[in-house]
Amino acid sequence: MSPRARPERPAEDVRAPNLQEVARAARRSGRLALDTEFMGEGRYRTLLCLIQLAVPDGAAGERIELVDPLRAELDLAPLARALADPEICVVVHAGRQDVALVKRRLGTEVRNVFDTQVAAGFAGMPAQASYDTLLAQVLGVKVAKSASFTRWDARPLSAEQLAYAREDVVHLLELAAALEDRLAELGRLQWAREECEPLQEAGDERDLETVLARLPRVRGLSPASQTIARELVRWREELAARQDRPVQGVLSDAALVEVAKRKPTTAAKLEQIRGVSASSLRGRGRELLDAVHRGAELPVRALPEHARPPAPDPEDAPLIALAEALVRGRAREAHLAYELLAARADLQAIVAAHRGGQEADVRTLRGWRRELVGAELLELLDGGISLSVEGSRLRVR
Repeated sequence: MSPRARPERPAEDVRAPNLQEVARAARRSGRLALDTEFMGEGRYRTLLCLIQLAVPDGAAGERIELVDPLRAELDLAPLARALADPEICVVVHAGRQDVALVKRRLGTEVRNVFDTQVAAGFAGMPAQASYDTLLAQVLGVKVAKSASFTRWDARPLSAEQLAYAREDVVHLLELAAALEDRLAELGRLQWAREECEPLQEAGDERDLETVLARLPRVRGLSPASQTIARELVRWREELAARQDRPVQGVLSDAALVEVAKRKPTTAAKLEQIRGVSASSLRGRGRELLDAVHRGAELPVRALPEHARPPAPDPEDAPLIALAEALVRGRAREAHLAYELLAARADLQAIVAAHRGGQEADVRTLRGWRRELVGAELLELLDGGISLSVEGSRLRVR
């Protein structure tokens, strides 16, 4: 979650938790709450700085532990096994990055994730509701938080930091249970669980081909230049990882594409390229030129053709608006956040594909969304149903 205010009280160490006991408590109850604190500024990849855990603990009610992942000697294997156990529900809030960071640091999978932010959207609350908002609305609990930044990578941590970190999980299991009860009454608990399943696959590993494909104007390069760009991306990633610094601090995207285009062979030619700084030339100029040379020697491999959606047709606009009216109407009736059902890009794809006699591969036409509105949306485009307004309500006939 978001970093908090810079502390004033004396600093203290995070004591080493008994993760064996935490894992046993999680298995007994089938539940484990998880949150993290991290630092991403000025680094190659975000640094996981603290793991907060909460488990039901019999007569004690709840056990909360803070885990310091920066302590290399700490055995995290019991926690890793618990997170990978499909019989344990791992409760998070807006937890995609939390899951990704823990997976990388602990070298584990994280199964059976239940995200309270996702679940809240199925209970009629805003799709991006904050943890503080949900605590107030669902449990009637208010917590004092600050939105200012603090250094979670510093050691030792302060008493304020540790207290703030504990607050992120102290009510998380209770919140999840309350939301599950609401969703069970509404018949939507399985929908929420289905929506949380992709969080298991969250990761922050950088894929070279994806990085290459996202470079500005890279598809305008010749195949030979794209091959050099690929090698430059590889060199930049490896250097940034070794030095633990942002890739843009090694060589900017725009400069990388220009170097690949011009294919400089000498320092003098490299100096003529805008965006290649003097410090880059002094410290890494030779390495950069070597990467250009390696790329030029490789077999030419162009980027695959970019799969583009059907071209928009101006005549689609009324149909898209009609489709959006239906989806928003169904979301309102179901007390669901509209964003859970569709985005405008989804509706554009559905209308464009339908115009060509096909069915778009978008989330609105899959799973529970198809059940709620997707099938009806296709019927609307087929002319099988119509929309009308009665008073302030949308009617489907």
